[in-house]
Amino acid sequence: MQGLSLQSLKKHKALIPLYVCVGLGCGASVFYLARLALRSPDVSWNKRTNPEPWQEYRNKQYKFYSPIRDYSKEESPAPKY
Repeated sequence: MQGLSLQSLKKHKALIPLYVCVGLGCGASVFYLARLALRSPDVSWNKRTNPEPWQEYRNKQYKFYSPIRDYSKEESPAPKY
């Protein structure tokens, strides 16, 4: 197949940006999925040590910036278990 080997890429230099863009897109999607799987409070990998990890975020501020209120001082309306 043309365009899939290094010798072919040396002949068809216009394919190099295509490979770079596709590679960056694949890398970004893998990074995003890994970030969702590891950092999201909705995902629980180990249910023995921490069965409800979303409870750790009960009093944390989710918004980056709010000029009107400070969410760290407000009580969460979520039910307590």
